Amino acid sequence: MKIVVLDGYTLNPGDLDWKGMEAFGQVTVYDRTSLTDVQEIIDRIGDAEVVYTNKTPLPREVFDACSSIRFVGVLATGYNVVDVAAAKEKGIPVSNIPTYGTAAVGQFAIAMLLEICHHVAHHSDAVHEGRWENNADWCFWDYPLIELAGKTMGVIGFGRIGQATGRIAKALGMQVIANDEYPNKSGEEIAEYVTVEELYARADVIALHCPLFPSTEGMINRESIAKMKDGVIILNNSRGPLIVEQDLADALNTGKVYAAGLDVVSTEPIKGNNPLLKAKNCIITPHISWAPKESRSRLMNIAVDNLKAFTDGSPVNVVNP
Repeated sequence: MKIVVLDGYTLNPGDLDWKGMEAFGQVTVYDRTSLTDVQEIIDRIGDAEVVYTNKTPLPREVFDACSSIRFVGVLATGYNVVDVAAAKEKGIPVSNIPTYGTAAVGQFAIAMLLEICHHVAHHSDAVHEGRWENNADWCFWDYPLIELAGKTMGVIGFGRIGQATGRIAKALGMQVIANDEYPNKSGEEIAEYVTVEELYARADVIALHCPLFPSTEGMINRESIAKMKDGVIILNNSRGPLIVEQDLADALNTGKVYAAGLDVVSTEPIKGNNPLLKAKNCIITPHISWAPKESRSRLMNIAVDNLKAFTDGSPVNVVNP
Protein backbone atom coordinates (compact mmCIF):
# COMPACT_ATOMS: atom_id res chain seq x y z
CA MET A 1 0.00 0.00 0.00
CA LYS A 2 1.30 3.46 -0.93
CA ILE A 3 0.82 6.15 1.71
CA VAL A 4 1.51 9.87 1.18
CA VAL A 5 1.73 12.50 3.91
CA LEU A 6 1.38 15.86 2.20
CA ASP A 7 2.43 18.18 5.04
CA GLY A 8 4.00 16.30 7.91
CA TYR A 9 6.39 18.87 9.35
CA THR A 10 4.19 20.57 11.94
CA LEU A 11 3.11 17.21 13.33
CA ASN A 12 6.59 15.75 13.25
CA PRO A 13 9.45 18.24 12.92
CA GLY A 14 11.85 15.46 13.88
CA ASP A 15 10.99 14.49 17.45
CA LEU A 16 8.50 11.74 16.47
CA ASP A 17 8.63 9.01 13.83
CA TRP A 18 6.43 7.52 11.12
CA LYS A 19 7.02 3.87 12.03
CA GLY A 20 3.39 3.25 12.86
CA MET A 21 2.32 4.16 9.33
CA GLU A 22 5.28 2.36 7.77
CA ALA A 23 3.89 -0.89 9.15
CA PHE A 24 1.08 -0.59 6.58
CA GLY A 25 3.11 0.11 3.46
CA GLN A 26 5.44 2.45 1.63
CA VAL A 27 5.27 5.90 3.21
CA THR A 28 6.35 9.12 1.47
CA VAL A 29 6.40 12.17 3.73
CA TYR A 30 6.55 15.74 2.43
CA ASP A 31 7.27 18.44 4.99
CA ARG A 32 5.09 20.88 3.09
CA THR A 33 2.98 20.90 -0.06
CA SER A 34 1.64 23.96 -1.84
CA LEU A 35 -1.72 25.16 -0.56
CA THR A 36 -2.58 26.67 -3.95
CA ASP A 37 -0.88 24.55 -6.63
CA VAL A 38 -3.43 21.79 -7.21
CA GLN A 39 -1.24 20.11 -9.80
CA GLU A 40 1.57 19.73 -7.26
CA ILE A 41 -0.89 18.11 -4.85
CA ILE A 42 -2.07 15.73 -7.58
CA ASP A 43 1.48 14.88 -8.64
CA ARG A 44 2.57 14.13 -5.08
CA ILE A 45 -0.39 11.88 -4.41
CA GLY A 46 0.10 10.03 -7.69
CA ASP A 47 -1.21 6.48 -7.33
CA ALA A 48 -1.21 6.46 -3.53
CA GLU A 49 -4.11 4.68 -1.86
CA VAL A 50 -3.84 6.51 1.47
CA VAL A 51 -3.43 10.28 1.77
CA TYR A 52 -2.77 12.20 4.96
CA THR A 53 -3.17 15.97 5.09
CA ASN A 54 -3.11 18.61 7.78
CA LYS A 55 -3.71 21.90 5.99
CA THR A 56 -3.07 20.95 2.33
CA PRO A 57 -6.43 21.21 0.54
CA LEU A 58 -8.00 18.23 -1.20
CA PRO A 59 -10.66 19.70 -3.52
CA ARG A 60 -12.86 17.72 -5.88
CA GLU A 61 -10.38 17.98 -8.74
CA VAL A 62 -7.79 16.11 -6.67
CA PHE A 63 -10.20 13.22 -6.13
CA ASP A 64 -11.12 13.26 -9.82
CA ALA A 65 -7.45 13.10 -10.84
CA CYS A 66 -6.23 10.59 -8.23
CA SER A 67 -8.40 7.54 -8.77
CA SER A 68 -6.29 5.29 -6.52
CA ILE A 69 -7.24 7.07 -3.28
CA ARG A 70 -9.12 4.76 -0.94
CA PHE A 71 -8.69 6.56 2.41
CA VAL A 72 -7.97 10.13 3.58
CA GLY A 73 -6.65 10.85 7.04
CA VAL A 74 -6.76 14.40 8.36
CA LEU A 75 -3.95 15.09 10.83
CA ALA A 76 -6.13 17.49 12.80
CA THR A 77 -9.62 17.85 14.19
CA GLY A 78 -10.85 20.35 11.60
CA TYR A 79 -11.42 18.86 8.17
CA ASN A 80 -12.68 21.80 6.10
CA VAL A 81 -9.62 21.49 3.81
CA VAL A 82 -11.10 18.28 2.35
CA ASP A 83 -14.06 18.19 -0.03
CA VAL A 84 -15.75 15.51 2.04
CA ALA A 85 -18.77 15.37 -0.26
CA ALA A 86 -16.59 14.59 -3.27
CA ALA A 87 -14.78 11.93 -1.27
CA LYS A 88 -18.06 10.37 -0.17
CA GLU A 89 -19.33 10.24 -3.76
CA LYS A 90 -16.27 8.14 -4.60
CA GLY A 91 -16.67 5.91 -1.56
CA ILE A 92 -13.59 7.33 0.19
CA PRO A 93 -13.86 7.61 3.99
CA VAL A 94 -12.28 10.71 5.54
CA SER A 95 -11.19 10.32 9.18
CA ASN A 96 -10.09 13.12 11.50
CA ILE A 97 -8.44 13.19 14.95
CA PRO A 98 -11.11 14.39 17.35
CA THR A 99 -9.68 14.20 20.87
CA TYR A 100 -5.89 14.34 20.90
CA GLY A 101 -5.38 17.89 22.22
CA THR A 102 -8.02 18.34 24.92
CA ALA A 103 -5.64 18.82 27.84
CA ALA A 104 -3.11 20.87 25.86
CA VAL A 105 -5.65 23.32 24.42
CA GLY A 106 -7.38 23.85 27.75
CA GLN A 107 -4.01 24.41 29.41
CA PHE A 108 -3.00 26.92 26.74
CA ALA A 109 -6.18 28.96 27.15
CA ILE A 110 -5.38 29.37 30.84
CA ALA A 111 -1.73 30.09 30.04
CA MET A 112 -2.81 33.05 27.89
CA LEU A 113 -5.10 34.22 30.69
CA LEU A 114 -2.34 34.03 33.30
CA GLU A 115 0.02 35.92 31.02
CA ILE A 116 -2.59 38.68 30.67
CA CYS A 117 -3.04 38.76 34.45
CA HIS A 118 0.67 38.87 35.36
CA HIS A 119 2.78 39.61 32.24
CA VAL A 120 5.37 37.16 33.52
CA ALA A 121 7.54 37.24 30.38
CA HIS A 122 7.61 41.05 30.30
CA HIS A 123 8.63 41.38 33.94
CA SER A 124 11.27 38.67 33.61
CA ASP A 125 12.73 40.50 30.63
CA ALA A 126 12.71 43.72 32.66
CA VAL A 127 14.68 42.07 35.44
CA HIS A 128 17.24 40.66 33.01
CA GLU A 129 17.58 44.14 31.48
CA GLY A 130 18.67 45.50 34.90
CA ARG A 131 15.53 47.38 35.86
CA TRP A 132 15.08 45.62 39.22
CA GLU A 133 18.74 45.98 40.12
CA ASN A 134 18.48 49.72 39.53
CA ASN A 135 14.99 50.21 40.93
CA ALA A 136 14.38 52.67 43.78
CA ASP A 137 11.82 50.33 45.37
CA TRP A 138 12.03 46.68 46.34
CA CYS A 139 9.54 45.70 43.60
CA PHE A 140 7.81 47.14 40.54
CA TRP A 141 5.18 46.24 37.96
CA ASP A 142 4.33 47.78 34.62
CA TYR A 143 0.79 46.42 34.19
CA PRO A 144 -2.16 45.99 36.53
CA LEU A 145 -1.88 42.57 38.19
CA ILE A 146 -5.14 40.63 38.29
CA GLU A 147 -6.31 38.03 40.81
CA LEU A 148 -8.72 35.54 39.23
CA ALA A 149 -10.26 34.01 42.36
CA GLY A 150 -13.89 35.16 42.66
CA LYS A 151 -14.15 36.30 39.06
CA THR A 152 -16.44 34.67 36.48
CA MET A 153 -15.19 32.62 33.56
CA GLY A 154 -17.65 32.24 30.70
CA VAL A 155 -16.93 29.40 28.27
CA ILE A 156 -18.70 29.32 24.91
CA GLY A 157 -18.62 25.75 23.63
CA PHE A 158 -18.54 23.38 26.58
CA GLY A 159 -17.41 20.12 25.04
CA ARG A 160 -14.26 18.27 26.04
CA ILE A 161 -11.90 21.22 25.60
CA GLY A 162 -14.26 23.79 27.06
CA GLN A 163 -14.72 21.60 30.11
CA ALA A 164 -10.95 21.17 30.45
CA THR A 165 -10.59 24.95 30.55
CA GLY A 166 -13.49 25.22 32.95
CA ARG A 167 -11.94 22.73 35.39
CA ILE A 168 -8.70 24.71 35.57
CA ALA A 169 -10.59 27.99 35.97
CA LYS A 170 -12.62 26.47 38.79
CA ALA A 171 -9.42 25.26 40.47
CA LEU A 172 -8.19 28.87 40.39
CA GLY A 173 -11.25 29.90 42.38
CA MET A 174 -13.29 31.25 39.48
CA GLN A 175 -17.02 30.81 39.08
CA VAL A 176 -17.62 29.06 35.76
CA ILE A 177 -20.62 29.61 33.51
CA ALA A 178 -21.01 28.02 30.11
CA ASN A 179 -23.05 28.07 26.94
CA ASP A 180 -23.38 25.08 24.67
CA GLU A 181 -25.95 23.92 22.15
CA TYR A 182 -25.98 20.49 23.82
CA PRO A 183 -25.57 20.79 27.62
CA ASN A 184 -24.51 17.56 29.32
CA LYS A 185 -24.20 16.07 32.78
CA SER A 186 -20.41 16.23 32.94
CA GLY A 187 -20.58 19.93 32.19
CA GLU A 188 -23.08 20.53 34.97
CA GLU A 189 -20.49 19.33 37.49
CA ILE A 190 -18.17 22.17 36.44
CA ALA A 191 -20.33 25.07 35.33
CA GLU A 192 -23.73 26.68 35.38
CA TYR A 193 -25.26 26.57 31.91
CA VAL A 194 -26.63 29.95 30.79
CA THR A 195 -27.77 31.63 27.59
CA VAL A 196 -25.09 33.30 25.53
CA GLU A 197 -26.68 36.67 26.31
CA GLU A 198 -26.39 36.02 30.05
CA LEU A 199 -22.82 34.83 29.59
CA TYR A 200 -21.90 38.07 27.82
CA ALA A 201 -23.43 40.09 30.65
CA ARG A 202 -21.87 38.18 33.57
CA ALA A 203 -18.42 36.99 32.49
CA ASP A 204 -15.20 38.74 33.45
CA VAL A 205 -13.34 36.38 31.11
CA ILE A 206 -14.81 34.79 27.97
CA ALA A 207 -13.13 31.73 26.45
CA LEU A 208 -14.14 30.51 23.01
CA HIS A 209 -14.08 26.75 22.51
CA CYS A 210 -16.86 26.32 19.97
CA PRO A 211 -16.67 24.97 16.41
CA LEU A 212 -16.76 27.27 13.40
CA PHE A 213 -20.22 27.06 11.86
CA PRO A 214 -22.20 29.66 9.91
CA SER A 215 -24.05 30.35 13.16
CA THR A 216 -20.83 31.03 15.11
CA GLU A 217 -18.75 32.82 12.47
CA GLY A 218 -18.19 36.39 13.59
CA MET A 219 -20.09 35.87 16.85
CA ILE A 220 -17.67 38.16 18.67
CA ASN A 221 -18.43 41.46 17.01
CA ARG A 222 -19.29 45.07 17.77
CA GLU A 223 -22.83 44.18 18.89
CA SER A 224 -21.91 41.24 21.12
CA ILE A 225 -18.97 43.09 22.67
CA ALA A 226 -21.32 45.93 23.61
CA LYS A 227 -23.27 43.44 25.76
CA MET A 228 -20.15 42.44 27.72
CA LYS A 229 -18.76 43.93 30.90
CA ASP A 230 -16.38 46.84 30.56
CA GLY A 231 -12.86 45.47 30.87
CA VAL A 232 -13.72 41.92 29.84
CA ILE A 233 -10.91 39.57 28.78
CA ILE A 234 -11.46 37.46 25.64
CA LEU A 235 -9.58 34.24 24.88
CA ASN A 236 -9.70 32.35 21.59
CA ASN A 237 -7.72 29.24 20.76
CA SER A 238 -10.52 27.61 18.84
CA ARG A 239 -11.09 29.15 15.38
CA GLY A 240 -10.03 32.61 14.20
CA PRO A 241 -13.17 33.50 12.21
CA LEU A 242 -15.28 33.34 15.38
CA ILE A 243 -14.14 36.94 15.86
CA VAL A 244 -14.65 40.01 13.70
CA GLU A 245 -11.09 41.18 14.10
CA GLN A 246 -11.55 44.89 13.39
CA ASP A 247 -14.35 45.05 15.94
CA LEU A 248 -12.19 43.38 18.60
CA ALA A 249 -9.25 45.66 17.77
CA ASP A 250 -11.49 48.71 18.17
CA ALA A 251 -12.78 47.44 21.52
CA LEU A 252 -9.23 46.78 22.76
CA ASN A 253 -8.10 50.23 21.73
CA THR A 254 -11.00 51.91 23.54
CA GLY A 255 -10.58 49.74 26.64
CA LYS A 256 -14.04 48.18 26.41
CA VAL A 257 -12.16 44.86 26.17
CA TYR A 258 -9.23 44.96 28.59
CA ALA A 259 -7.16 42.31 26.85
CA ALA A 260 -7.31 39.42 24.42
CA GLY A 261 -5.34 36.20 24.20
CA LEU A 262 -5.48 34.69 20.72
CA ASP A 263 -3.81 31.57 19.36
CA VAL A 264 -5.81 31.70 16.12
CA VAL A 265 -6.70 34.39 13.61
CA SER A 266 -8.91 34.54 10.53
CA THR A 267 -6.08 33.96 8.02
CA GLU A 268 -3.08 31.86 8.98
CA PRO A 269 -0.23 32.59 8.88
CA ILE A 270 -1.31 36.04 10.04
CA LYS A 271 -1.19 38.87 7.51
CA GLY A 272 0.72 42.05 8.26
CA ASN A 273 -2.41 44.18 7.91
CA ASN A 274 -4.38 42.31 10.57
CA PRO A 275 -5.72 45.07 12.86
CA LEU A 276 -5.08 42.99 15.96
CA LEU A 277 -1.31 43.28 15.45
CA LYS A 278 -1.49 46.94 16.49
CA ALA A 279 -4.28 46.65 19.04
CA LYS A 280 -3.63 47.34 22.73
CA ASN A 281 -3.18 44.45 25.18
CA CYS A 282 -3.47 41.74 22.56
CA ILE A 283 -1.42 38.57 22.91
CA ILE A 284 -1.18 36.59 19.67
CA THR A 285 0.57 33.25 19.39
CA PRO A 286 1.09 31.20 16.19
CA HIS A 287 -1.58 28.48 16.56
CA ILE A 288 0.44 26.33 18.97
CA SER A 289 -2.12 25.24 21.58
CA TRP A 290 -2.14 21.76 20.06
CA ALA A 291 1.62 21.36 19.74
CA PRO A 292 3.14 19.89 22.93
CA LYS A 293 5.03 16.71 22.08
CA GLU A 294 2.66 14.65 24.21
CA SER A 295 -0.30 15.94 22.24
CA ARG A 296 1.36 15.44 18.86
CA SER A 297 2.39 11.91 19.82
CA ARG A 298 -1.22 11.17 20.71
CA LEU A 299 -2.31 12.60 17.35
CA MET A 300 0.16 10.37 15.52
CA ASN A 301 -1.04 7.29 17.36
CA ILE A 302 -4.68 8.04 16.59
CA ALA A 303 -3.82 8.65 12.92
CA VAL A 304 -2.26 5.18 12.80
CA ASP A 305 -5.25 3.69 14.62
CA ASN A 306 -7.55 5.30 12.03
CA LEU A 307 -5.54 3.64 9.25
CA LYS A 308 -5.63 0.26 10.99
CA ALA A 309 -9.39 0.50 11.43
CA PHE A 310 -9.75 1.29 7.73
CA THR A 311 -7.61 -1.65 6.66
CA ASP A 312 -9.62 -3.87 9.01
CA GLY A 313 -12.77 -2.82 7.19
CA SER A 314 -14.32 -0.76 9.99
CA PRO A 315 -13.13 2.85 9.63
CA VAL A 316 -13.50 5.11 12.68
CA ASN A 317 -13.68 8.87 13.24
CA VAL A 318 -15.25 9.15 9.80
CA VAL A 319 -16.55 12.65 9.07
CA ASN A 320 -18.34 11.77 5.80
CA PRO A 321 -20.32 8.59 6.66
